[in-house]
Amino acid sequence: MTASSPPFLRNGFRPLATLVAALILSACGAQLPLSGADLEQAADAAATATPSAAAPRTTAAAATKAVTVQNPILFVTQIPTEGDPFGSRVSSFANHFPDIGDVPRGGDLMIRYPDGTLRNLTREAGYGMDGLQGDRAIAVREPTVHWSGTRAVFSMVVGAPPRQHASINVKWQLYEVTGLARGQTARITKVANQPTGYNNVSPLYASDDRILFTSDRPRNGQAHLYPQLDEYESTPTITGIFSLDPATGALRILNHAPSGAFSPTIDSYGRVVFTRWDHLQRDQQNLSNFGPVNYASEASNAARVSGTTETFPESRTGMSSPYGEVNGFTYNLFTPWQMNQDGTDELSLNHIGRHELSFNYVPRSFRGDASLADTINTSLFANRTEIDIDSGLFHLREDPRSPGTFYAIHANEFAEGTSGRIVKVTGAPNLTADQMLITVASASGGRYRNPLPLASGQMVASYTPSSTFQRGIDLRLRQLGTDASGRLVAGDLLTGSGISKSVSWWTPGTQQSYSGLLWELEAVEVVARNAPPAPTLAITAPERSVLTEEAVSEASLREWMKARDLALIVVRNQTSRDRADRQQPFNLRVPGGVRTTGSSGRVYDIAHFQILQGNQVRAYTDFKAGRRVIAQPMSATGNPAYTAGPAGSVAIASDGSSAAFVPASRALTWQTTDAAGEPIVRERVWVTMQPGEIRTCTGCHGENVRNQAGTAASQAKPEALRQLLRHWKQTQGGGGSRRRSNGSGPLLPGG
Repeated sequence: MTASSPPFLRNGFRPLATLVAALILSACGAQLPLSGADLEQAADAAATATPSAAAPRTTAAAATKAVTVQNPILFVTQIPTEGDPFGSRVSSFANHFPDIGDVPRGGDLMIRYPDGTLRNLTREAGYGMDGLQGDRAIAVREPTVHWSGTRAVFSMVVGAPPRQHASINVKWQLYEVTGLARGQTARITKVANQPTGYNNVSPLYASDDRILFTSDRPRNGQAHLYPQLDEYESTPTITGIFSLDPATGALRILNHAPSGAFSPTIDSYGRVVFTRWDHLQRDQQNLSNFGPVNYASEASNAARVSGTTETFPESRTGMSSPYGEVNGFTYNLFTPWQMNQDGTDELSLNHIGRHELSFNYVPRSFRGDASLADTINTSLFANRTEIDIDSGLFHLREDPRSPGTFYAIHANEFAEGTSGRIVKVTGAPNLTADQMLITVASASGGRYRNPLPLASGQMVASYTPSSTFQRGIDLRLRQLGTDASGRLVAGDLLTGSGISKSVSWWTPGTQQSYSGLLWELEAVEVVARNAPPAPTLAITAPERSVLTEEAVSEASLREWMKARDLALIVVRNQTSRDRADRQQPFNLRVPGGVRTTGSSGRVYDIAHFQILQGNQVRAYTDFKAGRRVIAQPMSATGNPAYTAGPAGSVAIASDGSSAAFVPASRALTWQTTDAAGEPIVRERVWVTMQPGEIRTCTGCHGENVRNQAGTAASQAKPEALRQLLRHWKQTQGGGGSRRRSNGSGPLLPGG
């Protein structure tokens, strides 16, 4: 897909003629839009029926060929989509759209027992239907089994247009199923207190039984910002991972992902591991005739401002600077990320960087600096499997018999339904990024999706022998074996002759139909497991020493920040960079202060640390509502007044350190600049902090083992933190608390 393709033709938006026709039909007495709430109420009423009154459990055989899978397997079926259209149920991104054209109704939540017996849990509980899809029609996705092994949470959309030109308003919502054991009756209940007007998908249980999930709910709950548009095609996207306590309704965002986060899971170390779309680049729609406009702020009454200037990161096509020509920059990788279950300590998995994943992707920043590199010295790290441009790692799942080892799908961004080869990732938290190894785990031939390593040491995955991804493929659950070389190969089918269905549906002017085998997706093992302890982010020793020496209570400082929706970030030495990351300047010096150099070549002075926040202020006049995130200078209280550097910046101290209060619950990025404010080293990825979080980086890009000078990461007490704490004590934060919403995250986060 290219930048020239009109977004309104790709985002599920209906052409103007269709909308006019719908209005004419409505005026003539045609069916008015149906309420999603009405459809869900009808389905909930059906769920109260006894199992004997429900439709047959499955059209598959009651028992299938028994393969040697020792525990029950929970999975979903899906009416095959037509190819892999942009924004469909199985797409790499924008897969949360609930429209029936993107996710045909007719799939179910299924369980398979070790002897091959199948149960259709949704039909047993009164959801779903055959034939023409209507008010009880469903699609189901992404189940996760509770630690006890007795229940599961999943996402379901309920309802389909019952007649030609009827429209409905339904969303993906979270449900919980009980009665998984043989002889029990399936019961499905809607998860209480979840956002009802938004698409909630990819749920899982936290160690304390909160439910974590992804959603397209606006970051701060302000409906006029809906939907958030991604950084590529300006397509509606997931905004991040949320935390919900169903009993109290406490809801907050754990990470703000401007282009989406996908398929979270909790590993044996208690980390939330997920795929995030890293796409921090300037808006390509700003270069085309889509009518981009900027607003002065995220406020509902904000005025449009003249111009659509962007300053971060580099231009997509190249630009000039006092340091010579700057190469153009675009970025498109689906990368593995992690964070704690409270949202703190968000970073790529073990801080793995683009240089450890993609060996020849990002060109040097300054074209004329021969000491900078366009390629990576692969001898400096363990990985030799390139996760190349426009691709990434999807559906990560940890091996229960090998803590810290993950299996994932390496797939391209388009036209594959996030199917491809299986790769193995070593990602235990004791490994640095340069020690992580990604190896190809599956043999060539066919396509895999949703790899599931089992407690017994076996492996299950969805698989098609086809080399392409389209409606006619046979995408079925299979037990995997190994070939003579030890690579995974598709073995026996788990559902024998398969699960078939005949359905039809309106989309909205034409009737479509399907009769045949359903896809079998997103298998999970029904087995009891111990919930891992939830890790917490403790303040590191050098920073704790500074707090002690300055007589600052850590608890009081955190509470002050929480009341103002702030976090604190500290960098010990901005001149220190990982030895393998040489695509940006690495000979760095603070004027009159510390200097770290890795080789001969130009030395760059850095004086200011500029922090930028993701403001949802870019809109478009030529297609549907919603706003895109743009990187703009941060606005945060509590920092000393600083006019020497660019907006949103703080000083870099002579020891190379910097410290700043920053907005919480909002995507942040940053760069170092010279004395005149000219960017030198740009971060180019988004990171979210939690209210009260104290986050330390040892260097500008965290050192794996050694920095560019061959030395270890700094353990010095950061002078910039000392100065910030003294200012904080003198001013007591310089103002009152910022108003917060009731358990729903910040109402006015950070500015």
